[in-house]
Order: sequence, then C-alpha cells, then structure tokens
Amino acid sequence: MYVDKITLAHGAGGYETSLLIHELFVKVFKLKNIGDGIGLNELDDSATIPIGNGKSLAITVDSYTVKPVFFPGGDIGKLAASGTINDLAVIGAEPIAFMDSIVVEEGFPLKDLKKIINSYKSILDEYHIALLGGDFKVMPKDSLDQVIFTSIGIGLVDGRPLVDSNVEPGDVIVVTGPIGSHGAAILASQLGLEDVEVRSDCRPILPAIRIAKKLNAIKAAKDPTRGGIAMALNEFAQKSHVDIIVYEEKIPVKEEVKALAEMTGVDVYALASEGQALIVTSSDRANELVEALRRNGFREAEIIGEARRPIGHKPRVYLKTLIGGTRVLEVPRGELVPRIC
Repeated sequence: MYVDKITLAHGAGGYETSLLIHELFVKVFKLKNIGDGIGLNELDDSATIPIGNGKSLAITVDSYTVKPVFFPGGDIGKLAASGTINDLAVIGAEPIAFMDSIVVEEGFPLKDLKKIINSYKSILDEYHIALLGGDFKVMPKDSLDQVIFTSIGIGLVDGRPLVDSNVEPGDVIVVTGPIGSHGAAILASQLGLEDVEVRSDCRPILPAIRIAKKLNAIKAAKDPTRGGIAMALNEFAQKSHVDIIVYEEKIPVKEEVKALAEMTGVDVYALASEGQALIVTSSDRANELVEALRRNGFREAEIIGEARRPIGHKPRVYLKTLIGGTRVLEVPRGELVPRIC
C-alpha cells in the first residue's frame, strides 16, 4: 500500500482502514500481547490481559466523532456508552468500569454537552458501570467539529474469551435483529432527508450476549458497526479460515432502511448497526438460541447463514440472493457513510 495522505476512506472501517492499521501498527510494534492475552496480533474488538485463575481483564477504547452529534434514536453520549459496552460484550466480558476523554469545540452549547453526558451516564447507571475518571479539553472555534468523545472500557472475562478466530465449519450465524439502522439514520441526517423516518438502533447488546452465554450457545460474536455485516462476516471468515454463506431472505432489514439504501446507492450490508450482534453458535444450539432471544426482547432474531470449509485458497463470504443467485460479499471499500460513530 502506498498513500501520501489520509482520506475519509481510511476511517470508514473497511478495506482501507484494515490496511492502514496493519501498515502503521501491526507491522511496526513488536510487543503486541501480554502473555497469552489478546492484543494487536488478533485485532478483536477488545484486548485482554490474563490475571490468573482462568480470568482476564478486557480493555477497549474508541473515539466517537459522529455527525450530527444528536441523531434520531440517540446522541454521541449514548453511542459512546453503548459502543464501548458492545466491544467488551462481544469478547465475552462483563463491563465493570469506564474512563472517558472529551474534546469540545469552543462555543459549543453547555446545555447540549450536559445532554450528551447525561445520555452517557444513563447507560452506565443502567448496567452498574463505574466511571473512574477521564480528561476534558476545549479546542478553539473552527479547529474541531463540535465534539470528540473517547470512551475506554474495562471488563472481566471469566473463562475463554470469544474471539473472531473461533468459527468452525458447520457453525451457524445468528443476528439479533434488523441490520443497518444506525448507518441509515446517520446517512439520512447528513443528507437532510427529514421525511425519511429511520431511527438508529443504538443500544447495548450485552443482554443478548448474556442470553447466549447462559445457554452455552456462543463461540464468537461481533457488533457490525463500521462496514456493517459485510465487514464483520469477512473478519470471521478471514480470521477463522472458513467460508461463510448467508441468505438474503433471512437477513432482517427494516423497509425504510432498504428504501434509503436503494435510493442512495449504498450497500445495505455495509451500513452500520449499533444495537445488533452477530453470534456464532453450533448448529445444534442455534434454534434454542433464536427462541431465547425472541422471548427476551430480540423479536426479529434470525439464523442467517453458516460457516463451511473454504472452497478456494482465500476464505470468502457468499450471499445467496433472493433471485436464486450467489455473489461474493466483499469487504467494503471507500468512504461509505462518513463519521457514523
């Protein structure tokens, strides 16, 4: 890869982001893990530090730059809290403490900042997560676009972490609900489409992961944020060296999200979700898992596909279309929807 300038595509969470991370970090840093913990080598949603007795601390960090900071279904504070919880949840951790770092543009309304902090606080309170401290900075007007909210999460993993490389041939992919709603809501807001009624699905997915863990019906999980399920499924495939087949007729998508994607020419499978999970389970536990999810608030949970032995040298994700064809579901490229999280 040769680039002389950073582009918006490098922050979109797709092919360009992955390539840049490998070039700038994975290939450069020598010490990437602590003991047999998860770190820069694995590039999962959280890292882990073994602490003995089969337990690990899980740590994640994410900076949120969503535009607009208030959107249908949430705001940057709710997004930061939910996204941090979700990154811990999908590695199998129970969140216990957070820290934050907030940078605000000079002139930003104090009442709006209070709303953002209260949104963040309400999620932490609901899940009994302590805020240990943080950092606060102000940048001169026009040197920053409103707010950057960085959230650091610490969780506890009891047992083997859930990692992207745990997927095996024969495993089944379950989604907890309709995909793409967050990306669609942000896209509609950025385009000024006030008549399009799309709401973000921004929320913690921890309840869904807890259900799956209680049933012993989870091997791996992802929250399909930047790059949508297209990116998440490809990460499963590449890290586990399996092909993944998903069925278009089984993938739940709200009609308004479909319509917006078709109108704007955006691939709905590359649109972000901020309140859904992809859960990998064994084929004999899949139906039980879906039924349990549906009984507990995830009413549109669905089995959408399965993992198979790769038919070629390179693992791929295949989409069986509604009209009976098959296409490769590629890793998303380009800008997609800028600044969705």
